[in-house]
Amino acid sequence: EQKKYLKIIVDESARLSNLATSTILLSKLTAQSIVTDIEEYDLGEQLRECSVILSGKWLQKNMEFDVSLDHVMYSGNKEMMQHLWINLLDNAVKYTPEGGKVTVSVSEENGYAIVKIADTGEGMSKDIQKHLFDPYFQGDSSHSRQGLGLGLSIVKRIVELCKGTISVRSKVGEGSIFTVILPM
Repeated sequence: EQKKYLKIIVDESARLSNLATSTILLSKLTAQSIVTDIEEYDLGEQLRECSVILSGKWLQKNMEFDVSLDHVMYSGNKEMMQHLWINLLDNAVKYTPEGGKVTVSVSEENGYAIVKIADTGEGMSKDIQKHLFDPYFQGDSSHSRQGLGLGLSIVKRIVELCKGTISVRSKVGEGSIFTVILPM
């Protein structure tokens, strides 16, 4: 019984630590008006690295992970962009059932980098999509223990700082497609 309670304490401590870290990051990004520490790097390679970071999660769920990553040279804050991709990819894996599929692509069109992250997960209703980027919003209470409701708020703010756009197409039972468009 002691081990059970110690596990609860450890899990809750980690959750509170993540909440504090995410809240501080969102506050910092909200107060920020420009992107600093800009460097040119390969966006396709960064997405590949982020996919590898999360490979343990998608391999555990026996998921297919399909990538089509062009070499797109992008100028931005590499660390900030990694937060963006990890959040979107982690959500795709989290909301896709075992044996499902996540597809990631990056390309360059007309001076824009276009990143699409699609999954064969649960999908979302139109009502949930309306509030998706609101801080602390969690559309699916069955996954509320896995997240804090801050990830997509952080994602949206990073995209805004980069003068880009983010959109989602989703249908319940058919999965979701997140599209990030960033000016080169």
